[in-house]
Amino acid sequence: MDMNVDELVKLSEAWLPIVVEYSGKLLLALLTLLVGWWLINKLTGNVGRLMQTRRVDRTLQGFIGSLANIILKVLLLVSVASMIGVETTSFVAAIGAAGLAIGLALQGSLANFAGGVLILLFRPFKAGDWIEGQGVAGTVDSIQIFHTTLKTADNKVVIVPNGSLSNGNITNYSREQTRRVDINLGIDYDCDIKLARQVLLEIAKDPRVLNHPEPVVFVTGLGESAINISLRVWVAAADYWPVTFDFIERAKERMDEAGISIPFPHRVVRLVQSA
Repeated sequence: MDMNVDELVKLSEAWLPIVVEYSGKLLLALLTLLVGWWLINKLTGNVGRLMQTRRVDRTLQGFIGSLANIILKVLLLVSVASMIGVETTSFVAAIGAAGLAIGLALQGSLANFAGGVLILLFRPFKAGDWIEGQGVAGTVDSIQIFHTTLKTADNKVVIVPNGSLSNGNITNYSREQTRRVDINLGIDYDCDIKLARQVLLEIAKDPRVLNHPEPVVFVTGLGESAINISLRVWVAAADYWPVTFDFIERAKERMDEAGISIPFPHRVVRLVQSA
């Protein structure tokens, strides 16, 4: 019995410093984890509210908040592991190798991911804009982190990868408040240019047409069979297509009423009979 007591005393003397040392480290690590976790949630929440006050896109708000939250928590876990004596060098190397392997396997998806981040950061367009890119034109229905959804004029849904969309040319027809309408047509060489200009300017007296810049008519070229003229007016972006279609029809009707002919190509066919 005395031997057992002596052994227990010796064992306690050997292990007690280790238990005290590591229990202190464990408690400190646990405290660091709890406080750090709370601070990270608090910080990312404040960042989200700051982006709301700055009117940052909602999709970008959620993405930045989630990404920052995950990165900070991973760093916190690595720090806590090192506090309790876990070797983090090999752990970080393993994470890096896994990240490299995943990156090589998902090159296309990562390119779309990066393109989505660029679109959300620089905002070349927003939901509701009419854009043209990658050979597709339509209204932006939604901007996701990997792709952008467009609705065409005939109500087809087109999903465009953000990688190719962010690396190509994008034409945004809705960014500016006004647009210029060009009505191009040709008149016969025998017709009076001044009269044609007057007819077109009369068409431009429309409430949808802006006074500044004022409507103008130019002679844009001398074609093979017609004098090419152009009526140019400025309208609100929403009135672009209605005014375009309306003015083309009016131009034809008013030119006919004024006796101004709009020529079309003629072909002369000669039949030669062999003897």
